[in-house]
Amino acid sequence: MVTLFSLLTALPAVLALHMLEPGLVLPAFSVLLFAEAALAGIAAHLIHMPDNAEDITLWDFAGGFTLIGCAAAVLGEPDQAALFLTEQGSLRAASQP
Repeated sequence: MVTLFSLLTALPAVLALHMLEPGLVLPAFSVLLFAEAALAGIAAHLIHMPDNAEDITLWDFAGGFTLIGCAAAVLGEPDQAALFLTEQGSLRAASQP
């Protein structure tokens, strides 16, 4: 499970590094981590684990993704996040007929 979440985080991060401008990488990485945290939280809610589990659970992954996503959001500049969102909106508007 650790390998799966590592790949789900590393592959989009590497693609973002190559495809986006350097100032847009942290906002995009933050959004990615928040989405992964939401998916891990939903999966943890659906898969009931005992409260005294000694291993790493999906709740731990959700918390870790949230923490790292918050750090990426804090380190990124707000104007870069606004630029990322407007860039995505213009791409979506251009692709519609």
